[in-house]
Amino acid sequence: MNTELFGIIAMFVLTVAFAIPFGKYIAKVYAGEKTSFDPVFNPIEKLFFKISGIDQNAEMNWKQNMFSLITINMVWFILGMFVLMNQGWLPLNPDGNPGQSADLAFNTSISFVVNCNLQHYSGESGLSYLSQLFLMFLHFVTAGTGMAAAAVLFMALRERTTEKLGNFYNLLVKSCVRILLPLSILVATILAFNGTPMTFDGKDTMINMQGDTVQVSTGPVAAFVAIKHLGTNGGGFYGANSAHPLENPNYLTNMVEMIAQMIIPMAMIFAFGFFLKRRKMSWMIFGVMTIGFLLLTVPTIIWENGGNHAITAMGIDNSSGAMEGKEVRFGSTASAFWSIATTVISTGSINSMHDSFTPLSGMTQLLAMMTNAFYGGVGAGMLNFFIFIILAVFISGLMVGRTPEFMGKKIEAREMKIAMIVALLHPFLILVGTALAAAFPTITSATLANPGFHGFTEMLYEYTSSSANNGSGFEGLGDNNPWWNITTGFVLILSRYIPIIGPIAIAGLLANKKYIPESAGTLKTDSSTFGIMILAVIVIITALSFFPALTLGPIAEYFTLR
Repeated sequence: MNTELFGIIAMFVLTVAFAIPFGKYIAKVYAGEKTSFDPVFNPIEKLFFKISGIDQNAEMNWKQNMFSLITINMVWFILGMFVLMNQGWLPLNPDGNPGQSADLAFNTSISFVVNCNLQHYSGESGLSYLSQLFLMFLHFVTAGTGMAAAAVLFMALRERTTEKLGNFYNLLVKSCVRILLPLSILVATILAFNGTPMTFDGKDTMINMQGDTVQVSTGPVAAFVAIKHLGTNGGGFYGANSAHPLENPNYLTNMVEMIAQMIIPMAMIFAFGFFLKRRKMSWMIFGVMTIGFLLLTVPTIIWENGGNHAITAMGIDNSSGAMEGKEVRFGSTASAFWSIATTVISTGSINSMHDSFTPLSGMTQLLAMMTNAFYGGVGAGMLNFFIFIILAVFISGLMVGRTPEFMGKKIEAREMKIAMIVALLHPFLILVGTALAAAFPTITSATLANPGFHGFTEMLYEYTSSSANNGSGFEGLGDNNPWWNITTGFVLILSRYIPIIGPIAIAGLLANKKYIPESAGTLKTDSSTFGIMILAVIVIITALSFFPALTLGPIAEYFTLR
């Protein structure tokens, strides 16, 4: 076994090993149980609620929770627009970066508020330190927003019959203070001791590998990078993201950042089992997600290690794999693993250029975002998977001739309508957005670095990344113009809030229903058989929705290179 392959296996095993006890801790946090860290975190939380005047013990129903979520997100969006458009004269701008245009500020602000972190600018030249700090704040609270929404789902499924589903603000603060903050301090410390900058000075003078003296941007990078991964945010401090040597200096930091972006999505799966006291169900969910993840990861690693056939045909040695757009510090194996993990999890950070991957690897990156159901974001991952659970329960009920039930509650017409709207919204936004971009070549063709099939893939990837709440991109696309800023901005809004509100609405409706005790005829939703059913539903919906578009993009490009 080569060292690169051993490295990614070690990363995955360590992440799972850490995620199980961490999931137990998360379940205790949301259940309000005592933990060893209460003496540290209780005073911090009390200070927040004292300043805000919010009663953290006031119970909310699902509608009140969602209203609070949308309201505070709107406030963050407006503040973001102000900071980004006026950063030129605001403080903490030692490099003199100008304010963003209205359309770019709209895209950037909404992108970070919805936890997608799509970047149509280069971080070191497009933002002041004040703007970077505000976006770092959004890294925390938007990740906390998704986690709080998932916690509302947990509460709705735990209670037999209730309208009271916790307090959004209380769950938000707990997510940020007790889960995200301590891990961020740990990861930032490791990064800083390995060479990632943590300063408020301006550009630093360095000598590059060619011996030239250059000016390199610095800043509070270590703190930014830590929460960008832990919160599955992905927005890079530098334009090159984690391919930049100051954002990701060596193989150790590469492993730390990889574990950081995977640990909370995995831990939330186990937290679900601990919170509901249904650990078998959490293992079933983890199994389905892991099978899906491996089905995408293994072929990508094989294809990237196999090199680019077009380059091989030119007589160039491809023994180290398809290394175009990749860092020699990490190699083709670790880069391929990262590319799928970051698209499956919806982090969207990169340690290599996805636009330079072989065509079929680009397809698996797209499929990871198109399925949008394997691990997912820190909170949205469980919400997305819950929709597929409801669909699988309904289909299974029809197949055996029983009224569909999930955890003692009947699945009826209202729940199914909401689930179908959420499930179909994702392909609708991706395919309609791509179709419109292709229908107006006079507007979009000038922004494509590559014509033909690869250019189509670049457009498809942009809308897929936006709708999947991912944020990574095929960087051959010149995306900083009004068309891409505005259209992807609206995709970001719709693809964030409807997939959060929908599952919570279903959970709230189920929580209000009468509990039906399980019987011998009740469908077992924690079995491997039901897990296979869920995986089949995910695969079928994804294939039916996206195969024609993939045929026009990466699949067609693959055959042109043979």
